[in-house]
Amino acid sequence: MTNPVFERIENEIKENPVVLYMKGTPVFPQCGFSARVVQILSHVGVPFKGVNVLEDMELREGIKQFTNWPTIPQLYVKGEFVGGCDIVMEMYQSGELQALLKEKGIPTSAEA
Repeated sequence: MTNPVFERIENEIKENPVVLYMKGTPVFPQCGFSARVVQILSHVGVPFKGVNVLEDMELREGIKQFTNWPTIPQLYVKGEFVGGCDIVMEMYQSGELQALLKEKGIPTSAEA
């Protein structure tokens, strides 16, 4: 039996090079962790799709099962789960995030 929420997630991460599952929207994040990841992505200058899990309880639970990761936000690059806020922050500070984006061929406006 296929899970419609998993199918939706798979389509979103296939169709968009960078997807952030978050609480709120990129313009109005509704939790500090989501806001921090939005700030990092904006600072790096990478376009991304923000998906508000607060609008859909099935998605909010489904994304946690999809990755087996208990928290939100969750960042995907080219269909691959990168991590949550702490991981994204550490990767950004070490330059790993910028390297990953470059490696995956995703243009950024801020060159590290």
